[in-house]
Amino acid sequence: MPPPALIAIDQGTTSSRAMAFDLSGESVASAQAEFPQIYPADGWVEHDPEAIWTSVVKTARAAIGEAEAKGYAPAAIGVANQRETVVIWDRKTGAPIYNAIVWQDRRTADMCAQLVADGADSDIQARTGLIVDPYFSATKIAWILDKVSGARARAEAGDLAFGTIDTFLIWRLTGGRVHATDGTNASRTSLFNLETLDWDDALLQLFKIPRAILPEIKDCAADFGTTNADILGQALAITGIAGDQQAAAIGQACFSPGDIKSTYGTGCFALINTGDMIARSQNRLLSTLAYRLDGRPSYALEGSLFIAGAAVQWLRDELGVINASAETEARAARAAEDSNVVMVPAFTGMGAPQWAPGARAAIFGMTRATGPDELARAALDGVVCQTCDLFDAMARDGVRPAALKIDGGMTANDWFAQRLADMLNLSVDRPKTLETTALGAAHLAGLGAGLYNSLEDIQQNWALEKRFEPAMTDTDRNQNLRRWRACVDAVLAVAAIEAE
Repeated sequence: MPPPALIAIDQGTTSSRAMAFDLSGESVASAQAEFPQIYPADGWVEHDPEAIWTSVVKTARAAIGEAEAKGYAPAAIGVANQRETVVIWDRKTGAPIYNAIVWQDRRTADMCAQLVADGADSDIQARTGLIVDPYFSATKIAWILDKVSGARARAEAGDLAFGTIDTFLIWRLTGGRVHATDGTNASRTSLFNLETLDWDDALLQLFKIPRAILPEIKDCAADFGTTNADILGQALAITGIAGDQQAAAIGQACFSPGDIKSTYGTGCFALINTGDMIARSQNRLLSTLAYRLDGRPSYALEGSLFIAGAAVQWLRDELGVINASAETEARAARAAEDSNVVMVPAFTGMGAPQWAPGARAAIFGMTRATGPDELARAALDGVVCQTCDLFDAMARDGVRPAALKIDGGMTANDWFAQRLADMLNLSVDRPKTLETTALGAAHLAGLGAGLYNSLEDIQQNWALEKRFEPAMTDTDRNQNLRRWRACVDAVLAVAAIEAE
């Protein structure tokens, strides 16, 4: 019999990737395809769901074909996805009624501000673990139902279906037979109760969202149906689902309380396992579901930053000062030592712990000597310093990790990884497999298909590639953070003026 391969669909914000892994966690096939970003107005971000679907089918077929050519037999599919992004479609035709509204989108800022003014924020946070912010799905759903002609009446009649991207893909892959999500994605909607582990009727009433459009919530490793054979070339069971950041935590084997990972992709997301306890942050971090297996929840505390790798993409695509993201490592290393250029990369507002949807990006401290090297370092440093703010918030909540596991495309950059260690004053561990989101999806698929017996089987697959130890003096670290926080204060002050 040929060895089994686990197929991971990693549907991200700027591209879709499909990978095949053997049971030891080694990649045996990979394919990736970018798709367009749509910016209809300031702070608005959309995707064409059909472009997402096309990219997923293309890459999944390619990865399956490559795995088979190497002698592997595809055994099951796991899906990881950009989380809070919203799609609503017609149940009969499967056609979306509007573009996907992306997690970065800020169009519902006024709606969120009204919820806060009405005093609903404390109850929402108590039920969901989330703060009130356009980041999350509920106000996006409400916007589509209110703005698309006839949508609300069709939703109430049961003619429409809502899903985060995982749900949309499951629906399409199974030919409309399965309308389901997992607990991690549900926990990012502002409609999911962390204690009951189900949709919350009070929240559905508050956001005016009909229960009829919502998917069934399942464990992360479960039966999510079987793909139509004509879509991927064969019928495959979908047995694992998780939001991308929770999938990355699973890929990083963050299974014990205190285990923490930080993923650096389009945005940055630090997630620390808190076990069976819902950690209630006093410092504007998020309580969320880490995973749910066999009906038992494990929780996490999370800090979310909207811009990480996207700042480097901006240097490349909009400014044209670099040709490839990988250039930033060498450029940052040779930037002038006395350069004090600071980039606050708030292109779509600021996430945790500031939560300032009206904030916009700014660069401080430029001189005539500032060039691409200094801008590259400032972009990387902006991501590092945002991470420091997250960890300070965690510390104020009583969470002090001893080490950090990192992953995502940015972390292949040694300068960036070392800077994280220096500024956080922590050991930073980079695994051999940087694509931990896809790996986590594959591991969940393996659990759901019975190819792994437990999380301990998955734990054995994690391997260290390189450890970075802090080498910066306290004086330099504190000076850098003082400069950074002064710049953040300036950005927030300007945002306050614009909001008047």
